[in-house]
Amino acid sequence: QLQLVESGGGLVQAGGSLRLSCAASGRTYGNSAMGWFRQPPGKGRQLVATLSLGGGSTHYADSMEDRFTISRDNAKSTVYLQMNKLKPEDTAVYYCAIRLNSDGAYYTGRPDYQDWGQGTQVTVSS
Repeated sequence: QLQLVESGGGLVQAGGSLRLSCAASGRTYGNSAMGWFRQPPGKGRQLVATLSLGGGSTHYADSMEDRFTISRDNAKSTVYLQMNKLKPEDTAVYYCAIRLNSDGAYYTGRPDYQDWGQGTQVTVSS
């Protein structure tokens, strides 16, 4: 069974940085797309960034690319989200998700993903 485990969340001051990790285990994930989503308090889950593990292409939600970077380490079956210049409005639970057999494409919608991690809390203080 595929499992995704996020780590790296925490409390940081505005302007600081965090790097989130999402480790996949249990199945081969090479031909997959992985995404990072976030859910701010009282709001719905929204896309942050997505990456095609097969092709390496990436996509970011509006206004995210300037401060966030999604990357991968296939040898470790891990995807990262580097977050810089954090703002209080970045406070949310961050989730990673995977879609198997993506054929080199990335996906931007929540229903596109089959498995999700448990989430990691990111809190940015002003």
